Amino acid sequence: MLPSPPAISPARLHKLVTSQQDPLLALELVTVTSPTTKPHPATLHSLLLRLARRRDHLPHALALLRRLPSPPSPRLLLPLLLAVLRHRRPPDLFLSTFNSIFVSGPSPLPLHPQLLLRLLGTLSSTPSHFPSALHLLRLVSSRLPLPEPLVLASHNLLIDAAARSGHVAVSLSLFHRLRSLHVSPDADTYRILTQSLCRKAQVSTAATLLDEMLHRGIPADPLAYTTVLNALCRKKQLREAYRLLCLMRGRGVSPDIVHYNTVIVGMCREGRPLDACKIIGDMAESGCTPNAATYTTLVNGLCVSGLYDKARYYLEDMVGKGLVPHFSVFHSVIKGCCAVGKVEEAAQIMSRMLDLGVVPHFESWSSVIRSICNEEDNIEAILLQMLTGTRHGSNTVSSRTLK
Repeated sequence: MLPSPPAISPARLHKLVTSQQDPLLALELVTVTSPTTKPHPATLHSLLLRLARRRDHLPHALALLRRLPSPPSPRLLLPLLLAVLRHRRPPDLFLSTFNSIFVSGPSPLPLHPQLLLRLLGTLSSTPSHFPSALHLLRLVSSRLPLPEPLVLASHNLLIDAAARSGHVAVSLSLFHRLRSLHVSPDADTYRILTQSLCRKAQVSTAATLLDEMLHRGIPADPLAYTTVLNALCRKKQLREAYRLLCLMRGRGVSPDIVHYNTVIVGMCREGRPLDACKIIGDMAESGCTPNAATYTTLVNGLCVSGLYDKARYYLEDMVGKGLVPHFSVFHSVIKGCCAVGKVEEAAQIMSRMLDLGVVPHFESWSSVIRSICNEEDNIEAILLQMLTGTRHGSNTVSSRTLK
């Protein structure tokens, strides 16, 4: 009978194992000293990762994995499996290794939910490894009794990854696979899909998904509605966008300022500011107060269409609600009034601007003064009106602006 090897401390064994360049010799050191020395977990973890880096040493790594005194943590298993993936072999090696550890090995280890999600996230972040992520998801969802929240979270992760890569067909396939597994999609699933479909200009399909959310009783995601509204406006389907905006209240979703502003921007962009004015009225009925961005878009849209009286009305409405417009908003109305010969109105707006402490742009002054010079009959009255306003707001007007 061979004598037992002399006992050495775990720290000494760790130093010997980590200093050994050949991982097989390091494994032999652990095996030989095992009767008298219990290796530190860090020693085994380090050796495991070294063995997994070479394909011909992989069986030894799996055997050592099963000899660990306690189930390995995700912090160890994740780099171990990723080391296998770096062998530049077909995904069969990675999947067979995963299968032998967690599914069909002699003593399968429990699969930690966080490990699965981190594996899928790491694989799906690299285009060349994305097929391995799909294979892994099919393997675990068909062979392991995963809880429903984990199945949903893992599918959502890959649906999002495929959508960000532009593979909408893959996202839809995973979405339909959830149904075959009798797992209900949640609001995040629908939001990811609607955003992906809208990026690919498949707005009608995205709108159908919103209807499906309603029929399934899933709480609506306001961000999903914003995405579809924006896509409809960009495709110039303004009637459908307004219809969806009206339907939201019936679906239990109160349109907020972002939803209204999205449609207002779309209508003003397409030269339909009067329709945007109607939405302002709808906002008042639903209790949503327009903000500075709402008025700015509307006033500029009205000025572009030559509706300067309407623009001036909403500019005054904006100021009356305590909102101070940007100087560019004043400039649009002033320039428009001057263009159609309404010099007195332009001067009044300039005075109002100065009263609010807003410094006019050089072009605003130029437009008004140029128009005043063409109005010989009323030049004194208009100048007096402007000078009165200037005195009230003299502390806000820089000498540089007046040059």
